[in-house]
Amino acid sequence: MRGTFRGQGTHEAGGIRTGLRWKLSAAIALVGALIAITLSLVVHNAARVSMLDNARDLADERLQIAQRNYELSGRLNFPNLQRDDPELPGALREKVDEGRRATYVTERHNGVPDIWAAVPVKDGHVLSLHTGFTDRSTDILKDLDQALVIGSIAVVLGGSALGVLIGGQFSRRLRKAAAAANRVAKGETDVRVRAAIGGVVRDETDDLASAVDAMADALQQRLEAERRVTADIAHELRTPVTGLLTAAELLPPGRPTELVLDRAKAMRTLVEDVLEVARLDGASERAELQDLLLGEFVTRRVATKDPGIEVRVVHESMVTTDPRRLERVLFNLLANAARHGKPPIQVTVEGRVIRVRDHGPGFPADLLADGPSRFRTGSSDRSGHGHGLGLTIAAGQARVLGARLTFRNVRPAGAPDHVPAEGAVAVLWLPEHAPTNTGSYPVLP
Repeated sequence: MRGTFRGQGTHEAGGIRTGLRWKLSAAIALVGALIAITLSLVVHNAARVSMLDNARDLADERLQIAQRNYELSGRLNFPNLQRDDPELPGALREKVDEGRRATYVTERHNGVPDIWAAVPVKDGHVLSLHTGFTDRSTDILKDLDQALVIGSIAVVLGGSALGVLIGGQFSRRLRKAAAAANRVAKGETDVRVRAAIGGVVRDETDDLASAVDAMADALQQRLEAERRVTADIAHELRTPVTGLLTAAELLPPGRPTELVLDRAKAMRTLVEDVLEVARLDGASERAELQDLLLGEFVTRRVATKDPGIEVRVVHESMVTTDPRRLERVLFNLLANAARHGKPPIQVTVEGRVIRVRDHGPGFPADLLADGPSRFRTGSSDRSGHGHGLGLTIAAGQARVLGARLTFRNVRPAGAPDHVPAEGAVAVLWLPEHAPTNTGSYPVLP
């Protein structure tokens, strides 16, 4: 009966880099490393067991030859043959005491196996052979281990490269989808995420893109339906409001008549503003472009609106824009400054930039964070008359002009946010290139 042997193995652990492609690469490399290590251990142990089995079979055959020679001659005439060897392993001696021929494997402190073979003979003695693992077998195992290590490294590197390629492709598709989704969120209704990512092979990214496109279409349809309803309601209100205003003008003079006229005019202004907002939301408005000197234009329009407002032209510039829409933006900014701020109101023209500043308590935090919102007149310290559509219309008209409208508060240098503002500044940045008649605008910095 054969004895037992023991073996040991080691493994290594690697780190994982962040990022989609690197995570995928690390996952593939880790799986490849685990498979390679497992197969290497299995192959190493199988080869070692096979070699030990061959060595034990060889030792058993040599022992049988030595036994026949000993029984015929009574002498130890076989190499390495021992009689009643005191170093015989205990487990092997137990088998021999049972009258059985057996082989056994032990390991030295350095892990090199020793092969033992023993058999009882008729004269009551025990013959045994003790041989070590041959150098050839050791060299074969070393070469095999080296080949397994090289193969494992190749599998890990190949898996990492494959993970980088697959992860890079997947990451590029996701980045394209995110960029297209951001364009949709900014109002570019003709952009489709599925078309943006491209590709022939369909996967989960295509399903996500199709879902985003469907959601964008549904939201666009809902917004368009709401815009049409708002425009229809405002349009239907124009006739009765106009009739109400005409009837109020026929009333006899007096305080009640003044109150009715004031409210009727406010209602007419509200209806006109709502109609304008609805048109701007439809993204069908186009600018009628003209060349003009910006500083001269602003100076004349502000003087017509309020001669008391200071206009300073730092640098004159020729621009191509829509004068009517630019005037609408300018007047709405001035009206907002007069209604919610405090004098003096200052207008500065520098190149293609127009700044309107008042010296009031500043814009509310939600407007600075989210931009103008319809029917929101601001916080209590900037509350007053109006419907909260002035800045919304100004932002919409600026969008038609291809311009950018920004808002900020003026604070002392280095002052924290809780320190009261010293005024509000609205800045209109006109584009270097005018918008085209197709509605495509230049990209603003």
